[in-house]
Parts: sequence; structure tokens; C-alpha cells
Amino acid sequence: MRNEFTAVVERDGKWFIAYCPEIPGANGQGRSKATCLQSLREAISLILEERRREGLRGVPRNASREIVDVG
Repeated sequence: MRNEFTAVVERDGKWFIAYCPEIPGANGQGRSKATCLQSLREAISLILEERRREGLRGVPRNASREIVDVG
């Protein structure tokens, strides 16, 4: 498993818009498809970083933390 997500891309006039169904709130836009997808990548990255920070906020200081690689 890798960090791969679905990008749904649509054309809206001169703009491309995209969203990721697996990551609610992740949206991108751009005048080109490539720019739109880059915007979506950045949105996904920001959302995942924030979810990680929020998730770790309640972990007790004396709890053991380990990294689990799923890829």
C-alpha cells in the first residue's frame, strides 16, 4: 500500500477542479490539469499533516510511540 489517492477532475469553463473522495475537504483547482492536480496534492498533504498533529495531541507523554510502515 502506498500513499495513493483518487483524484476526481472536472472541467469548469477555463478551470480544472478536483477533489479526493478519500480525504474529505481536499480540493484543488487550476487553469491546467497539472496545476489542478498539484493544488490537490498540496491540499491532501496539509490535511493529513493536521490530522496527524490533532491525533497525537491527546497521547499521554509517558506512552510509547512506534512508527508502523504500511508501504
